[in-house]
Amino acid sequence: MKNSKFKIILLLFGLFVLVSKSFAQIPDEIVLSIQNGNVETLANYFNQNVELVVENHDDVFSKAQAKQIVAEFFKANKPKQFNIIHQGGKEGARYAIGSLTTATGTFRVYFLLKNNDSASYIHQLRIEKQD
Repeated sequence: MKNSKFKIILLLFGLFVLVSKSFAQIPDEIVLSIQNGNVETLANYFNQNVELVVENHDDVFSKAQAKQIVAEFFKANKPKQFNIIHQGGKEGARYAIGSLTTATGTFRVYFLLKNNDSASYIHQLRIEKQD
């Protein structure tokens, strides 16, 4: 009897840890696409409308407009390295803050992912120059 209770508690704890980690995980494809300046892959994660802050652009843009703006950014600022500094979230939403080193300087990157159906989409993306 004690052994089966222990197994149930262990199973529930394992499920809790697994579910908690899955809410905070940022898809590797997003991280790699920023690191490589791959706007095609990154845009696959854009929601239909994206709140975007990139250089002199600060507004809500359609997916196509956001893709074009980010492509221009990557063309002018060739990425060298991208590291996630902090990430978190809760059920239905996750965020990450990272540091992007480019040929022209270092940028702070923030993005917010929200779940729609069974997929995650970028609702907000900020790429801001660091001093």
